[in-house]
Amino acid sequence: MHKARGLTRIEWDPTALTVEWSDGTVGEFASIWLRDNRSGDRDPHSGQRLIDIADLPPEPRIRSAAANGDEVLIEWDGEPGAAAYGLDWLAAHAAGADDRYPERRRKPWSNGAALDATRDFAWLDVGQARRDLGARRGWLVRLLQDGLAFFCGVPATESAILDAMELVGRVAETNYGLVFDVRAVPQPENLAYSDLGLGLHTDNPYRDPVPGFQALHVLAASPAGGESLFADGMALAEHLRGLDAAAFARLSETAVPFSYRSKDAELHAERPLIDLACDGAVAAVHYNSRSIAPLELPRAETERFYAAYRLFGGLLRDPKFQLKFMLRDGDLAVFDNQRILHGRTGFSSAAHHRHLRGCYLTRDSVYSQTALLRRALAGETAR
Repeated sequence: MHKARGLTRIEWDPTALTVEWSDGTVGEFASIWLRDNRSGDRDPHSGQRLIDIADLPPEPRIRSAAANGDEVLIEWDGEPGAAAYGLDWLAAHAAGADDRYPERRRKPWSNGAALDATRDFAWLDVGQARRDLGARRGWLVRLLQDGLAFFCGVPATESAILDAMELVGRVAETNYGLVFDVRAVPQPENLAYSDLGLGLHTDNPYRDPVPGFQALHVLAASPAGGESLFADGMALAEHLRGLDAAAFARLSETAVPFSYRSKDAELHAERPLIDLACDGAVAAVHYNSRSIAPLELPRAETERFYAAYRLFGGLLRDPKFQLKFMLRDGDLAVFDNQRILHGRTGFSSAAHHRHLRGCYLTRDSVYSQTALLRRALAGETAR
């Protein structure tokens, strides 16, 4: 949590409170927001709110506000008593205060070819991850910031990926099961289970919800071929926005159908290739040329979409944007499946055995695991 360095001033009028700290931070808090976040209106055990917005006065007006040690005491017109707000709590919730959750500050990377996977991304021995909570939290923060991180020293056993993922988040079961094996098989239901090289893509855009994170554990690496490819799809989407704003808008506004069929699954979902957050920033990328289904758009819209689609696809093929390297036996990659595109070079299973095990993790559980570790290291309670 943000630790304020002393109080410089406090000002108020009936509609708002202004607080300035000695480090120059200034927070302005609307009266309605303060009234809605009164601690007395929360359950003391769970911390959950006991009131609804309709229970509040439509325009609560501050009658007085005064500093009292490390708190601010506020009284409202027409209401008895005063409510206390901690100065550190106010600093942490001031607009623009983003230091509470460093894992939410994504660090984009676009020129993947200029990066070194072993130097520029987080690596942690899985044994140390179990023993050292601080090291594990640091690794998780880097995973969420960079979208990609690695464990090493993971045993070459079939259950090892699930054991490792207990340290990261909750595994999501799909029609592939809790885990799936990535190795060449005759007549594969998915091209991932072939010798073919795979272009950059995100997995399972035909699901609702799309898997949040993916893990791939190397049980047996091929000595020739099968190199891993990664790229930051969000950074490349922003690159597209700067290159051609109209193409970017087309890909963020067009609902694209994705489908998957097998003997035990029939899956379909529609979503744009580029999802935007409320503030217009890129929130997710969904790109999978193997599972995109026929669009049903008027001719002119179809042509405009395909022009934008081709432009984005061309960026993904540019080697300068691709991080390329060989995962070795015992390595395990974890990456954000709604941000990081992944692929591989081709290989020959007849010449060399290659076997990876994979699984998907729910998005919220990875963030939750990071927050729980922060709480444990700070000695905080659940409230």
